[in-house]
Amino acid sequence: MKKKVFKILVLTLVVLNMFYFSYPQKTVETANRFNIFAPRSLYWGSSGQDVKTVQDKLLRWKYYDGSVDGIYGARTYRAVRRFQQKNGLNADGVVGPSTAQAMGINTTSSSSAGSTQGVNRNADEYLLARTIHGEARGEPYIGKVAVAAVVLNRVKSPSFPNTPAGVVYQPLAFTAVADGQINLTPNKDAINAARDALNGWDPTNGCLYYWNPATATSKWIWSRKVTLKIGKHWFGI
Repeated sequence: MKKKVFKILVLTLVVLNMFYFSYPQKTVETANRFNIFAPRSLYWGSSGQDVKTVQDKLLRWKYYDGSVDGIYGARTYRAVRRFQQKNGLNADGVVGPSTAQAMGINTTSSSSAGSTQGVNRNADEYLLARTIHGEARGEPYIGKVAVAAVVLNRVKSPSFPNTPAGVVYQPLAFTAVADGQINLTPNKDAINAARDALNGWDPTNGCLYYWNPATATSKWIWSRKVTLKIGKHWFGI
């Protein structure tokens, strides 16, 4: 009887050992793929304890005059910009790594990744994919890449924030942010299109704007020069 119990215990330990060395590794690989452990940027629409921490600090430093409710809205955005301007940071209203460091907070553990022109390859791929999925879900593949390219072109332009998060979450800039579709889970095409754009494919040749002429409500957007049309979107400068 004791031998049988011993065998069962050994078998159980072997199974648990296999589970430990296979499942966590795959989990970490998936997390790294979508950069789950990368520094978390906070922006208009974010919520949670990290936002409360930011609001509490800004309130004590007299940049913020709202409630510490953990909801990143207009007052938090304006307060963050005031803090950034006062401390010589890029005033994009986004609490990215530099702003978080200046505030003395750590939103998550960070992973190392190179950055160019304000773009962190690992941290921004999934955000671009969500933007593509929310803005161009029914568009041809080249149209999906084009939407991501516009975001990256804005990052390079002095007229816009110099990070993808700053561009995407700039107030009233993208419909998908306003209607919440930015929070949908992107499909494989959106992820691949984000990668292609980050790898340098720009089907728009430098465009900073796109819109659907059938649904556009802004009169100002019609003042932009149209340079090409892809699917239902017009692209311009």
